[in-house]
Amino acid sequence: MQSAVRSLTSPGDALPFLVPIIVGLGIWFCGIPEGLNPQAWQLFAIFVATIVGIVLKPLPMGAVALCSMTAAIITGALDPSSKGAVSKALAGFGHPVPWLAVLAFFIARGFIKTGLGQRIAYLFIRLLGKRTLGLSYGLAITDLILAPAMPSITARGGGIIYPIVNAISINYGSQPNQPSAKRIGHFLMASAFQVNVITAAMFLTGMAGNAIAANMAAEMGIEISWTTWALAALVPGLLSLFAVPLSLYLIYPPEIKATPGATDFATRHLQEMGPISRNEWVMLLTFFLLLVLWIGGDYFQVHTIAAAFLGVCLLLVSGVLDYSDIQNEKAAWDTLLWMSILIALAGHLNQLGFISWMTTEAKGHITGIPWELAFVLLSAFFLYSHYLFASASGHTVAMMLPLLGVGIAIGVPPMMMALSLCFIGNLFGGLTHYSIGPAPIFFGAGYNELSDWWKMGFLASVINLVIWLGAGSLWWKWLGYW
Repeated sequence: MQSAVRSLTSPGDALPFLVPIIVGLGIWFCGIPEGLNPQAWQLFAIFVATIVGIVLKPLPMGAVALCSMTAAIITGALDPSSKGAVSKALAGFGHPVPWLAVLAFFIARGFIKTGLGQRIAYLFIRLLGKRTLGLSYGLAITDLILAPAMPSITARGGGIIYPIVNAISINYGSQPNQPSAKRIGHFLMASAFQVNVITAAMFLTGMAGNAIAANMAAEMGIEISWTTWALAALVPGLLSLFAVPLSLYLIYPPEIKATPGATDFATRHLQEMGPISRNEWVMLLTFFLLLVLWIGGDYFQVHTIAAAFLGVCLLLVSGVLDYSDIQNEKAAWDTLLWMSILIALAGHLNQLGFISWMTTEAKGHITGIPWELAFVLLSAFFLYSHYLFASASGHTVAMMLPLLGVGIAIGVPPMMMALSLCFIGNLFGGLTHYSIGPAPIFFGAGYNELSDWWKMGFLASVINLVIWLGAGSLWWKWLGYW
């Protein structure tokens, strides 16, 4: 008992709890800037403390968000009246964006439970796996197919792709933490991870945090629907999926170039799985129905959220999912909690005029910069500042609105700036071994040295930046988005 008390009261353990509180109080008691609503300044202090808490992780993200919401209610930062503060704090739980992420988690559970995700992977490995590079592209196509319905990049990459990559690597005598790691595991792990990050950027439902980014764009009057996101990401995403594995293959080549055994590996596992089951067919048909409704939502007059609810209900009624699957999907309910709270705080901060005030101030200090240069600089800053973050969602919440506001104030076309930040909010996940959920899984497999992992992450980031800002912006121009 005494040792437990000493552990809890040691300065090192207390620091992660104290820093957000100190930061928030420091901002709160500073002089309120001229022209800014005092209530907005109070809420800003709580908001910054929340971001610091998400980065330092004294508590899980949901717990940090819950404490922040409580602070905003008690202090009157949301509304001077207690009843009004509670109503505004809870408003985020009725917002459609968090529910889209939650429903996508349930749909993803169907892929995992039925085994359909693994079957798709084995099919493409059997088709393209005769050579190592082809094998990496087969895994990339699998990830791309699963991404629209699996918002948990960790579940998609770590739960489906990683076990297959690890098994193939060991099958070829490539052992972790051994010189033989460079036979094939060194390349496949890095390629699969970078692909995981790219596919997350290609769909609104490709990662849970994408819904936050789309909502922040909406706060600035920029509407990004599921179809808009997917269409804008199509060309740069496919180019990155081709270029990044190829570049890693050429610069960090595996010792084994031909992998005929991979097709046998996939065939053996498909035989073990047997014919496609009834539940897999239901899952596949439900997935196709969702894609049709998401892509043609305007034509069918079916909202994205309504389509997602329909998909989940079909999986429940058909027996693919049990209600217990819904109850036990902890990641989904955790996402609903923290995302709803952050949306409420960020939305009210904007309503109080903080973002417009900050944008005006920034514009007054930045003059003479061509908007094209500002677009590149702001995008690159957003990407490489992720070296300081271990949470993609936390980074997006902290920096997207300010950077978007500054970019628009300088003259960057609003949709162009918003799309860039939305996509980079995924792509920066490939930088380090702590940058995003699946990073510790792929790196922790032991096939790559830390220095190599960072070098490959930086290489992939440069390639992605060139493709998404270059070819991507031209593609968005052709689509009429700016």
